[in-house]
Amino acid sequence: MADQNSTPSKQFVFTPEQQELRRAVRAFCAENSDEATVRRLMESESPFDPKAWVRLGSELGVLGLGVPEDLGGSGGGIVDAAIVAEELGAALFCGPVVGTLALSIPALVAAPDTQARTETLSRLVAGVRTAAFAAPDRARRLAVEAVTVRATGSGNAWTVSGTIERVVDASTADDLLVAAAGPDGVSLFVVDATGPGVQRTALSTLDPTRPQATVRFADAAARLLAGPAQTPRICRHAMDTGAVLLAAAQVGGAQHLLDLSISYAKQRRQFGRPIGSFQAVKHRLADMLVDQEHARSAAYYGAWTLQDGTDDPALTASIAQATCSAAFTRIAADTVQVHGGIGFTWEHQVHLYFKRAFTDAVLLGSAEEHRARIAELVLDTAAGDFDVPIATGQLLVNR
Repeated sequence: MADQNSTPSKQFVFTPEQQELRRAVRAFCAENSDEATVRRLMESESPFDPKAWVRLGSELGVLGLGVPEDLGGSGGGIVDAAIVAEELGAALFCGPVVGTLALSIPALVAAPDTQARTETLSRLVAGVRTAAFAAPDRARRLAVEAVTVRATGSGNAWTVSGTIERVVDASTADDLLVAAAGPDGVSLFVVDATGPGVQRTALSTLDPTRPQATVRFADAAARLLAGPAQTPRICRHAMDTGAVLLAAAQVGGAQHLLDLSISYAKQRRQFGRPIGSFQAVKHRLADMLVDQEHARSAAYYGAWTLQDGTDDPALTASIAQATCSAAFTRIAADTVQVHGGIGFTWEHQVHLYFKRAFTDAVLLGSAEEHRARIAELVLDTAAGDFDVPIATGQLLVNR
């Protein structure tokens, strides 16, 4: 994002390049993620199109946004990646967005420079392989006490054993980034998901467009990515980035529902007039718009913070998740109400977004957990005499 003026009062808008990025991803989604395609993929054995995923990585280069060019990425920043996540969320894109783009790639960027890291990251950025992030968290913090996988070995020879429940995108992932307890503490490993000693059980979940699986390891070969001293920092960076990108995806889904509701309120007639002319419907739509704008500002401020270091990333990521999760679920519920009976039917697309909204709201911590995290960061550690850092300028996010 760029500022239009050089004065202290700055207005931030998307650059022409970012606007073009949005148009390119939106066109890609129109071609590869229409409603018929989403329904076909969510009911298929493989819940995403590998060819479309390769196009995202190799043709559009968007999987490498936020990844330095010297690591094989596309450069850019987290704001660019958030634009991509928003458009994919608006189209209900079926693919390992959370597991690969939002969590695994940021984790590998933050990991030490090793051959395992370089090989794994380059393939994920190109879109030729996918990944899932298997580390227990509590409101975006590695929950060391909840790690159930054990690692044994040393040097370049490691194996992992144990079970991890409800891992997003694990059912079809090629690589698994696994937090496992070793002799010196919890370390981060990469495991070939198709190798011996790995068993994956796909789960039946509320949202069929966001698959999850239980993963069992039985002396599965693993490559060390980071030791106990570095793993908490890497997981923190991955989960902060994942929370912001998930928030951007929630903004995209909420915007789509708001657009659907406005269009339907203009077309649906009752008592000889469009239902959008009734005061109760107007008020509901206005409340939805306010929720959506709050969510958009929170999501992109979080992305801006991670990219430019203008604020505490832990704080702004939790603000983004708390705000966007609540907004998306409220807008989804209100969209069902605006559409009336048709909004409950399997044939209408509203229920797909409704399920996505309530699933996303708990993936990286619930809104309540993030509010508690915000209180801990802002209130519990507050001193008696301190200055509150406030970023200069006004953030204006244009679609």
